[in-house]
Amino acid sequence: MSLRHAVMAALLEGEASGYDLAKGFDASVANFWMATPQQLYRELDRMEAEGLVQARVVQQERRPNKRLFSLTEAGRRVLREFTAAPPRPGAIRDELMVKVQAVDVGEAEAVRAAIEERMGWAQAKIARYERLRARLLDGRSEEEYLACAERVGPYLTLMRGLAFERENQVWGEWALTVLERRSAAAR
Repeated sequence: MSLRHAVMAALLEGEASGYDLAKGFDASVANFWMATPQQLYRELDRMEAEGLVQARVVQQERRPNKRLFSLTEAGRRVLREFTAAPPRPGAIRDELMVKVQAVDVGEAEAVRAAIEERMGWAQAKIARYERLRARLLDGRSEEEYLACAERVGPYLTLMRGLAFERENQVWGEWALTVLERRSAAAR
């Protein structure tokens, strides 16, 4: 998968500026794809040059004009082709896991602190994802939402992100318990 596919998927929500995409990226697809605003703007320019998105300029008073991007039919076609192709297996590249792997010869206290920090990040994401879920459901049950929502993809990915961060919490608590027991046994 490339950033362009994630951008096209985000544009399914409708027309958006680069700024809106960057902000929305953090709220919608950050649970499975990360990008800096600079990466987004560069990709949008490339996609526009390739005809995958189109931009229109909106005149603004007291602010620079902004460009609003939307998906073209060619972009939708590329996105359809992308969804039809089998995905590559996922891979975890996580610096914390390398530190945990080396904890037996490393600074165990620093690794424990890093795990606690990760758990804090997970808790913050869980809270953010729960707020987003509540906004999506808007007082409806999950079943009601899924039965009438125009698009279910954002909800499904949100729930995957929520499950991932909850598992980060569970794993972190377990890992800290194991490290504490080993530390106590060594004393």
